Amino acid sequence: MDRFSQAVIRHKRLILAIFLVAAAISALLIAAVNINYNMIDYLPQNARSTVAVRLMEEEFGTGMPNARVMISDVSLQEALEYKKKISETDGVVSVSWLDDVIGVDTLKAVPLEFLDTSVIESYYKGNNALISLAVERGKETDAVDTIYELIGESNAAAGEAVNIAEIQKMSVSEVVNAMLLLLPIVIILLIITTTSWIEPILFLSSIGVAVAINMGTNIIFDDVSYITRTVSPVLQLAVSLDYAIFLLHSFNKHRQTVEPPKAMQLAMKESLPTVAASAATTVVGFASLMFMRFGIGSDLGINLLKGVILSFISVMIFLPALTMVLYKAIDKTRHRKLLPDFKKSGPLLMKLRIPFLVLALLVMVPAYLGQTNTRFMYGMGNATQASRVGRDTRLIDEKFGRENILALVVPKDSTGREEELVDELSGLTHVTSIVSYVTSVSGSIPVEYVPKEAYEQFYSDNYSRIILNTDTSDEGTDAFETVQAVMDITAKYYDEYYLAGTPATLYDMKNIISSDTTLINIAAIIGIFIVILLTFRSLSLPVILLFTIETAIWINLSIPYFTASSINFVGYLIISTVQLGATVDYAILFTNSYLSNRKSLPKKDAMKETISNNLIAVLTSAAVLSFAGFVLALASDNPIIQELGKLLGRGTLLSLTMVALVLPALLVLLDGVVRSTTLKAR
Repeated sequence: MDRFSQAVIRHKRLILAIFLVAAAISALLIAAVNINYNMIDYLPQNARSTVAVRLMEEEFGTGMPNARVMISDVSLQEALEYKKKISETDGVVSVSWLDDVIGVDTLKAVPLEFLDTSVIESYYKGNNALISLAVERGKETDAVDTIYELIGESNAAAGEAVNIAEIQKMSVSEVVNAMLLLLPIVIILLIITTTSWIEPILFLSSIGVAVAINMGTNIIFDDVSYITRTVSPVLQLAVSLDYAIFLLHSFNKHRQTVEPPKAMQLAMKESLPTVAASAATTVVGFASLMFMRFGIGSDLGINLLKGVILSFISVMIFLPALTMVLYKAIDKTRHRKLLPDFKKSGPLLMKLRIPFLVLALLVMVPAYLGQTNTRFMYGMGNATQASRVGRDTRLIDEKFGRENILALVVPKDSTGREEELVDELSGLTHVTSIVSYVTSVSGSIPVEYVPKEAYEQFYSDNYSRIILNTDTSDEGTDAFETVQAVMDITAKYYDEYYLAGTPATLYDMKNIISSDTTLINIAAIIGIFIVILLTFRSLSLPVILLFTIETAIWINLSIPYFTASSINFVGYLIISTVQLGATVDYAILFTNSYLSNRKSLPKKDAMKETISNNLIAVLTSAAVLSFAGFVLALASDNPIIQELGKLLGRGTLLSLTMVALVLPALLVLLDGVVRSTTLKAR
């Protein structure tokens, strides 16, 4: 380590140049990183709904319709003209309306009153035409903008593609807005907790360089999710700022006795184990996300893991070089301490430890049970409720009733079997109508008498397609029970079947994520248990520290259950790993200091000394992370990101409370257990 630190100090200007050039190049590459706004793309390729969409594209030449356009006060001929114009829009790969179901000649020649009303009113009702279309992935924004220009304000557009286009617009400036809100807060916090006007710049420069490189190097991936792009920079800054604080705090301490170069050498050597342990717990928390089958976990986990590693490298190489260049400026900009030293906090918090320990034990079980029963949302529909998309969706529901389309794909077989299946499916409570060959044409009519465009809507060379119109929302009990019922009935008639549509997709997502969450939580706990075990060489301390932070997590995630609300699954995934990986550092810092003080002091005095000396460091770190969360909530227009921000801010404060008030009680109470289960304990 001595040779490494000497090399860093000796080549400090070259190191600065390399990091700054890398950051500049990365900053230019950020705009070229492809952003994915469709969460459905992260489902496993073998998920039933994913296979269904792929089969429809291969067999029928069109994907699942992902948008609906309602044209008000139009005749049949005017509706056909709108359909033609929409089909010519760049990015629209298919458009379907009533003429595709019954044939355009039939539509023009036969009066509507002589046709099946249940079929007609799914497409044309009260002089309003409801047109379904499929928009190409990646072209949602341009296509929806063109459609809005075509239909004007008096008509409506809704659906998954329209939601994605709206979310894309909402998220464009969210990273910038979050940083513009967060940076002044962080700077103020750092000014208050340091003794130089320059030091906050050093902290933010070292982490800022790492953030820029992390975002720019995402160019190596095909794309990253919009959630990753929004939360990753803020989380990277918040969870890794501690590393820089540890190093500069050690440097300032050693400067009181030795020259700056030697002080930096000692600081790098002293802070490396602390920074490495802190980074390791965070990395383990993020890495656990990569065990998910749902691809958003790997997308988010890899990005955050890469960011923490880059922050660690930047703090251990770039920051020492920058500090050695600017240490004279640090000396010239010294100011008096703006915060009290908190020396009296130890005795005060020790008096509160038993009541808070009892309280934690009382709420632990209800909190655990509550968080296991929290309801999750899996779709993105709630993200656009306050926009035109939400208004248009409600308008379409008023005119045509709430409708969710499910597309059932089964092997091409006899029309008799298909008719039996359709008859049974039509009896389901939330199935309002079924559009298939046997309902729209009749299985008794010879194929040669059926218009080609109508026949090809339902049959390919190998498969039959049946469209079910349901009155459920995208997700929830009714939607998921309907999906399950459709699959159960279909399984009685066919060994092979596939179901597509938003409820089917979210049903797959729910089942996959439900098993994923258990896996990643276990992986995170085991990984961090091992890190703490190796750090302290103790069997009891990992249990004590994990209990402290897990209880805070359970309380945080149980609040939605006890307030009868639901949370988006993204918030749960991130919080259950980030809160554990990032805030367990506070517990490690307290425990490490306690063990050191315990070598020369009685246990209660050792804990008082620990609290007095370390509370300010933990408060600073927790303040940055909690503000990062609340700033995300304030800066974003997306309810999913807002929810995540609230969970992060609240969770950090709960972890801080547990570490400052409950952990001291546990360490003092279990002092003998810790001593007997720790290797070479004194």
